[in-house]
Amino acid sequence: MEGWAAELGSGKPDAAWDLFLDRYRRLIFAAIRHYAQDHDDVMDVFARVCEALREDDLRRLRAFAAQQDHRARFSTWLVTVVRHLTVDWFRHRDGRRRLSAVASALPGLRRRIFEHVFLDQRSHIEAFELIHGETPTLSFKGFLAELRATYLAVTDGRRGRVLGELGAPMPPEVVDETTPPEDAGDARRLLEHALGSLTPQDRVVLELYIVDELPASDVARVLGLPNGKAVHNRAYRALATVRARLAQVGIHRGDL
Repeated sequence: MEGWAAELGSGKPDAAWDLFLDRYRRLIFAAIRHYAQDHDDVMDVFARVCEALREDDLRRLRAFAAQQDHRARFSTWLVTVVRHLTVDWFRHRDGRRRLSAVASALPGLRRRIFEHVFLDQRSHIEAFELIHGETPTLSFKGFLAELRATYLAVTDGRRGRVLGELGAPMPPEVVDETTPPEDAGDARRLLEHALGSLTPQDRVVLELYIVDELPASDVARVLGLPNGKAVHNRAYRALATVRARLAQVGIHRGDL
């Protein structure tokens, strides 16, 4: 049992919080920075995450600790909680008006897709049925191509990751694998979506170990992995997954 959980079980929420935050501060910041780049945004979201986790004497942490059979590692659960809180924070701050401004820059069909999927939170099938009623000549394959183009247009960069969370999971790529991306910008967008195929913990391992260059032993301690070797192996398996996904659409080493 982790120290924070033991303190929480002993009825010492303040001591539990101090131990929890000391161990998982880096992980929380890494999860937030997946969506936010501006320093003020990062700090505001961090404050909101801490506030939410401390509510009702650490109710969320207490609920996890009380589970008899944990279906996920605590670090994976925590990244998921932070992700939802981050997206909710941006949704509350930006509101529908700013999302509508994003839609206004899109061509007509993609604007309708954006409104159905991102603003009205409809499934892809529901969006297709509604649009097909307006445009009977649109095939489902054609809709998927336009849907994917809409995702690529609005989910570029860190703020785009938040928009990506507001829509349903992106459909399989509708790509002619014999045709390479037209420019480096396309390749970078495909890289973002390849990274998005990883589990939350694998993404955090890559960010902490590969991007932030933290020692493997530190990453292992933060994520609850056995040792530095486990971190190294997990990171490079994740990289292999990303490379394989990129290779499927004609992107290889040196193309990015």
